[in-house]
Amino acid sequence: MRCLTCLFAALCICASVLHAAERQNGQQLSSSGKQQVNKQGTQNPEAYALYLKGLSYWDKRTLSDLETAVSYFNQAIAKDPDYALAYAALASAYAVSPDYGGNPSEDLPKANAAARKALGLDPTLGRPHAVLGYIKTRHEWDFAGGEAESKKALALDPDDATAHAWYSENIGTIGGREQEALAEANWARQLDPRSAVIGYDLANIYIVARRYDEGIAVCKKLADENPKFAMAHFCLSDAYWRNGMYSKSIEEWKVEGQLSGDRTEFELASAMEQGFRSGGWKGALRKGIEASLAQRKTGDSSAYDIAAMYAGLDDKDPAFQWLNIAVQEDDQSLLGLKTDSSFDAIRSDPRFAELVRKVGLPW
Repeated sequence: MRCLTCLFAALCICASVLHAAERQNGQQLSSSGKQQVNKQGTQNPEAYALYLKGLSYWDKRTLSDLETAVSYFNQAIAKDPDYALAYAALASAYAVSPDYGGNPSEDLPKANAAARKALGLDPTLGRPHAVLGYIKTRHEWDFAGGEAESKKALALDPDDATAHAWYSENIGTIGGREQEALAEANWARQLDPRSAVIGYDLANIYIVARRYDEGIAVCKKLADENPKFAMAHFCLSDAYWRNGMYSKSIEEWKVEGQLSGDRTEFELASAMEQGFRSGGWKGALRKGIEASLAQRKTGDSSAYDIAAMYAGLDDKDPAFQWLNIAVQEDDQSLLGLKTDSSFDAIRSDPRFAELVRKVGLPW
């Protein structure tokens, strides 16, 4: 009777927390978030309520929201140290934190540790394998190992939309498997049609596959449905850039910088806007390089992005110089070296094939 009472209390508490979280966020928890909620995994109602709060912040995917999610997941674990799902959720939050401005040297070891702890408590969980696959692929350049972990995740939990989205992002960005990547991204979207992040992942696969009109359509829909979702404007900016719609690209980039609160992004977009007005797209790229080099002094600029701008100017030597710096810095963007249209102008140079081999990407 006591266990039934605890379970009923947990469900009541979590229902009220869910409604409160949805009122606070102005939106319902995504389908994948609710799917994780339904897998309670604890008899402690307080731990369950804290876990649910963490999921509501995980869904929003900004650095501050991820930090809040981490706090709630850790509180849930403190209430129930054997709470495998909370460890899996904690691992997920740490794994993506570097994508939103977190510190990879701090966050990734924590993600690995939390994922392995979750598996130690419950080896039937799929999400920890998805986390390990994400990290191996995107940060350790272990593509075979990353794919093996991703496939374990999907075999254990074929309804995990995030696992499908991460897998599609990995294989789509590397290149050569566009149809498979699109199938995985569309399946993730069907599993969780409410998730803005998964919608962004689908749009990004379209952009990587150079199906720009389809990518723009998805990004526009995301922006309309989620006015404060900065990544919708980032993917619009990216798609417009690659489709030669430069004025619109810069405009959307500025919006993304404003919504995300990323001063670096906003300043860079503003500098490129100034250059575009005076010298067209080449003027924008030159101003972008100038601003990025200044930002390097504070560590806020990517060598890969500088290389991409030099390649856009067909200035090959500095483009390769900065790509090699990106390799030295283990820049995550190098995962897309083969598919990134920014480098089309230098792709035939023998140095490009050598660089792909150095990164370890399949040629």
